[in-house]
Amino acid sequence: MIAPCLNRALTLETRVRLPDGAGGFSDSWQALGQLWAEMRAGAGRNAAGEEVSLSSTLHRVILRAAPPGATARPVPGQRLTSGTRHFVILSVTEADPAGRYLLCITKEEFPT
Repeated sequence: MIAPCLNRALTLETRVRLPDGAGGFSDSWQALGQLWAEMRAGAGRNAAGEEVSLSSTLHRVILRAAPPGATARPVPGQRLTSGTRHFVILSVTEADPAGRYLLCITKEEFPT
């Protein structure tokens, strides 16, 4: 494997549930740290709903590996952010046989 060009700073975030004061919960995101990545856009699609259209694009994100269980190792359900863009992590696997890099498949959604 040719070493990826990790030239994009992304923030790894995890979902936290906070009490809303009325007996329920609201979801919020907590930053876990900054990771450097290489991103490649994949297939996109546009889904029309009753009130709004939703566009989504899959991205392949390559990161430096971290041991399983480390806070720097992404897991599905977390997200990567870059400014106002949010990339929900769908899957994580080793990108190379030596385990030096991780491949994350992410999904970016935004209303159109």
